[in-house]
Amino acid sequence: MNRFHHVIKDEKQLRALIGEPNKLVNNKVIDYLDDNCAKFIAQSPFLTMATSDRQGFCDVSPRGDSPGFVKVLDEKSLIIPERPGNKRTDSMHNLLSNPRLGLIFFIPGLGETLRINGKATLVMDDELLGQMAFKGKKPLIGIGVEVEECFIHCAKAFKRSGLWNPDTWKRKEELPSAAKMLVEHTKLPDMDEVNIKKRLDKSYNERLY
Repeated sequence: MNRFHHVIKDEKQLRALIGEPNKLVNNKVIDYLDDNCAKFIAQSPFLTMATSDRQGFCDVSPRGDSPGFVKVLDEKSLIIPERPGNKRTDSMHNLLSNPRLGLIFFIPGLGETLRINGKATLVMDDELLGQMAFKGKKPLIGIGVEVEECFIHCAKAFKRSGLWNPDTWKRKEELPSAAKMLVEHTKLPDMDEVNIKKRLDKSYNERLY
């Protein structure tokens, strides 16, 4: 059943409701990585990556490591190491059929974020991957990005959400349980919350790289 009845159907209707962006917003987009972008990326330990397949099915995936884990190669390109995960490879599957992607870089405590859009390639160059090795373990794949758009995004979402304000954080025992969610979603035999929590803890402690 469709729960949405009064909807916007075209850009003209949207603009009539929202209005037009000002000159500052219109002029903030650049098509290369300047020193400001490079410094932002060097201090960022976390990003989100948006991709879609050729049919338009979308995915957003987190990537994180020590600040500087994403390498700026020149003003038009950067590379993101693909660290070990759950082997679903959703983002990489999408990029093989549709190379377009969007990135948002975060710096803890900073409300503004850096948005980058471009085209991606799955990279296996030993020299580049070797630069992103940790304790002798280099990634098997890197996601190389040809930069097409860069712009800073304002802090309103962070201010409204209080995301970086510890006073707004709930106690750990009040937070959702990933193990409980996995039990109820997967419905696998002989998999209870205790067993799955042990598996998660083992993965977090032993399989980050």
